Amino acid sequence: MAIRLFTHPDCDLHNPDPEHPECPARIAAITDQLIRSGLDYVLRQQVADPASLEAVYRAHSRIYVDELIAKTPSEGHIWLDPDTPMTAASMRAALAAAGAGIAAVNGVMQSDDRQAFCAVRPPGHHATYDQAMGFCLLNNVAIAATHALHQFDLQRIAIIDFDVHHGNGTEDIFQHDERVLFCSSFQSQLYPFSDEHSHRKGIIKTALPAGSKSLAWREAVYHSWLPALNEFKPELILVSAGFDGHSEEELAQFFLVEDDYFWISEKLKRIADTHASGRIVSILEGGYSLSALGRSVVAHLKGLL
Repeated sequence: MAIRLFTHPDCDLHNPDPEHPECPARIAAITDQLIRSGLDYVLRQQVADPASLEAVYRAHSRIYVDELIAKTPSEGHIWLDPDTPMTAASMRAALAAAGAGIAAVNGVMQSDDRQAFCAVRPPGHHATYDQAMGFCLLNNVAIAATHALHQFDLQRIAIIDFDVHHGNGTEDIFQHDERVLFCSSFQSQLYPFSDEHSHRKGIIKTALPAGSKSLAWREAVYHSWLPALNEFKPELILVSAGFDGHSEEELAQFFLVEDDYFWISEKLKRIADTHASGRIVSILEGGYSLSALGRSVVAHLKGLL
């Protein structure tokens, strides 16, 4: 058995501003660290087909998606919000990223390889049902989840988001869908400045203050997520894998290290083995300090092993 690694060259095409932290060098940094780590022997690399619009419409408003396509500039770039640029190739990149999540779900559901990681961009977890925001155009993990619900008739999917920013878009899309358990840890009072209270049992928000270190984060996650996951008994685990809580990041104030990402990945793997026949699909979200990002992804994949 191997970990399937999904990506697509079109993910590099979304490159509006060399100063923007969400840049193609992120994928290159991950690739470099994977080669250095020697993990190549357990990675089965694949290029996924872009997502169809039909698959995207399951997670997003048709009006929103069609308007997003219509806004695509012929040259240069536009700003969809103060943080989220769009170029002529951005939708190609976003559809490629979403397609990787779909292919990864198909892979873990239909083969002996039960773990997959999608090294893709732009990220997705801030994109709501009908709005782009926070570097995100399409919500990759939500599109993967709605595909799994539709294609494989699953009844219980867990989405785990350990990005330092709350996955508000994912919460928005699944706020009324009790087939989805959504657990998100994030820095309190940080973008997107979410309501920190959960409004249904299946949405678990684990907000921690700026300056939080490994022990505080692990204790909060252990007590708020693991019992809920074991009670829910997911048939599939999806991960919004954001690594911007690392101590070397400049966009937030958590002090996590690579071993924390190994720790949570190992815990999720055990839960998947118990309830989901080992099935985990992880999709890249944040992480902008390039060296820390690459090292953290390596730790994440080792935990999934």
